[in-house]
Amino acid sequence: MSTSVQRLRGVFLAPAVRWIALLGLCAAYIQGGLTKAFDFPGALAEMTHFGLSPAVFFAVLVIVLEIVASLMILSGRLRWLGALALAAFTLGATFMANRFWEMAPPERFGATNSFFEHLGLIGGFLLVAWHDLQPKDHASETGA
Repeated sequence: MSTSVQRLRGVFLAPAVRWIALLGLCAAYIQGGLTKAFDFPGALAEMTHFGLSPAVFFAVLVIVLEIVASLMILSGRLRWLGALALAAFTLGATFMANRFWEMAPPERFGATNSFFEHLGLIGGFLLVAWHDLQPKDHASETGA
C-alpha cells in the first residue's frame, strides 16, 4: 500500500470522521425532533395532516424517537438499536409521506426523489446496525 493511501486511510479512519459521518446521518432527525419540540403546534398539525391520532401522542413519540435514537447512535450506547429504530421509523414515514405512485406530475417528481433518498437513509442506518452488531474480532479481520 502506498504512503499516500496509508495517510489517507489514517485520516479517513479517525474516530472524529466516523462521528461526523454519524452526525450527518442523524442530522435530519435531530433537526426534525428539535423543530417539532420547539414548535409543538406545528408538530400537532403535521400529525393531523398524516391522519395520526391522537396527534399529541404521536407528536411526542416522534420527537422522543428522533432525538433519543440519534443520541444513541452518536454516543455509541445501543447504537444498533437506535439505528434500527430510525430505519423502521423512516420506512414507515416514507410510505406515509412520499406516496409518489398516487401523485400526478409535477408533484410526483419530488416525491419520487424523496422516497428513494429515504431508502438510502434506511440503508445507511442498516449498515450502522450491521457494523455495530459484528463480533469485534470479525471487525478487525475485515478492517472495519
